[in-house]
Amino acid sequence: MAEQPWLIVGLGNPGTQYERTRHNIGQMVVDELARRASAGFKSHKTNARVAEGRIVPGGPRLILAKPNTYMNTSGGPVAQLVRFYSLDPARLIVVHDELDIPFDTIKLKSGGGHGGHNGVRDIASAIGTPDFIRVRVGVGRPPGRTDAADHVLSPFTSAERQVLPNLVSDGADAVELVTTQGLVAAQQRYHAPS
Repeated sequence: MAEQPWLIVGLGNPGTQYERTRHNIGQMVVDELARRASAGFKSHKTNARVAEGRIVPGGPRLILAKPNTYMNTSGGPVAQLVRFYSLDPARLIVVHDELDIPFDTIKLKSGGGHGGHNGVRDIASAIGTPDFIRVRVGVGRPPGRTDAADHVLSPFTSAERQVLPNLVSDGADAVELVTTQGLVAAQQRYHAPS
């Protein structure tokens, strides 16, 4: 029996006003994976845009998805995708922004709490388990007394935009490493002290 594909979901908000915000970093990473796989996104009946492909010939099949819903209601489309493709939640990777990780840092984990991230909370509730892999892309805490919601919904600073292509590439590399060598190998690479 062929190995199950990986479902990789990039979290974000729909609409051009959110495209380049910190909250949409997950979708930016999934866009990079689609570029590497030469795969285009198409509308899917699960209320998401989906692209399928392989990054390396003979490598794992990737189902890349961007829900059409707002971040906080990502669970419905993700649960529908898991059912549509008959996947075990262990084959789900969710890529999302993370306030509690410094900007330009990647951390990975499987299961556990949602850490206040409403998109992750909604997915865990909708699929009935928190046991899926998260690629957490650090966007850092807001400066001063800036509200966290305002921070994640604002565009990257000009200094951050200089580094952003590398951060997106690192996020895509981390996902690739999980799908080819496993979570532990990816954690060892991205969690090692620099």
